[in-house]
Amino acid sequence: QVQLVESGGGLVQPGGSLRLSCVASGFPLDNYSIGWFRQAPGKGRVGISCITKNNDKTYYLDSVKGRFTVSRDNAENTIYLQMNDLKPEDTGVYYCAADPAFFCVLTPRYEYWGQGAQVTVSS
Repeated sequence: QVQLVESGGGLVQPGGSLRLSCVASGFPLDNYSIGWFRQAPGKGRVGISCITKNNDKTYYLDSVKGRFTVSRDNAENTIYLQMNDLKPEDTGVYYCAADPAFFCVLTPRYEYWGQGAQVTVSS
């Protein structure tokens, strides 16, 4: 069964950090490009970051550049999103996604999706 399961969300104060994890099962993650998306309350799903299939390119939404870092551990079949200097506008449900395409994009055209992890940035 193909599955992506996120964890690591929670409530954090502005300026704080969180690391989201996304564990894949049922398929080898190293054959997939990966994306992270955020959905704020009442808004659509927005691409935050992605990493190509062979790990040589990463892309970020302008508002998270320098604060967020996407990575993967193929041995653990896990994707990470390190989020530093969090801001209230980073609040939302974060989804990881995987697609067999070589290149990654910040549009939601991915084949597999996780169930989402809530991140709330508030004082």
